[in-house]
Amino acid sequence: MRLSTVILPLERWPQSQEKWRCAEELGFFAAYTYDHLSWGRLQDRPWFGAVPTLTAAALATSTIHLGTLVTTPNFRHPVPLAKDLLSLDDISDGRLIIGIGSGGLGNDATVLGMEEWSARERMDRFVNFIELLDELLSQPLTTKTCPFYSAVDARTLPGTVQKPRPPFCVAAAGTRGLGIVARYGQGWVSTGLSANRDQPCFDAISAQLARLQMALDEVSRPLESIERVLLDGLNNERPLVSVDAFVDWAGRYAALGITELVIHWPEPDSLFDFDMTTFETIATEGLAQL
Repeated sequence: MRLSTVILPLERWPQSQEKWRCAEELGFFAAYTYDHLSWGRLQDRPWFGAVPTLTAAALATSTIHLGTLVTTPNFRHPVPLAKDLLSLDDISDGRLIIGIGSGGLGNDATVLGMEEWSARERMDRFVNFIELLDELLSQPLTTKTCPFYSAVDARTLPGTVQKPRPPFCVAAAGTRGLGIVARYGQGWVSTGLSANRDQPCFDAISAQLARLQMALDEVSRPLESIERVLLDGLNNERPLVSVDAFVDWAGRYAALGITELVIHWPEPDSLFDFDMTTFETIATEGLAQL
């Protein structure tokens, strides 16, 4: 099992870079950041862009994987995004992981002046978005006309460091979204939330994994061909309150089939206001105690 972290882009770089360097020193597999223009729970606090932040992090580190968790069509177009990701994969020397999802509601969905998309349109756009992004990052020249996102003679030279492209870690829980995971994902990510907000996270993940297995079976892919990632901190579980709590939590999800756990870097006055000393002990000793 892998252990990774999410570092929110809340501080100017002279302060923020120490977190990214420390994440590498603590031995995390990957350090991710959210790709939002602002985030509902912290919308009145400073918030910096994901791609520039990850670029700076790539220059400040040398071994840790870096990625978005997740980028969405809410305010992105696949053509300029592909160029940014191509550059980031190059600068990081092939350490990029592309977390990608359909996007949610809120400020990101309306900041460009449009109305919020219906659930159907959001998923239609996501399918179009990920199909085009896959082509753009996998080949040097792309022309593709689609209902929502198109490309005409779009060039992505010299190509990504990782071949055929950096891995997609796709956020999805429903049947159609999991079909996209099965077709395009090298990883699958969930927060453990479901439409039934009263459903325990463990039960939700168990049901989602069962649906993921069905989606993979339909395209003849084994479950082992895809990373299964759980992002903690947005559900009602609290594994970071102590090392023992983390070990119990990680053990249960390892047994269920999760292969990567992602925990939030402690942030004061937020959902992620946890003790830093405990966090560091979890990072260095937690998985070894399983």
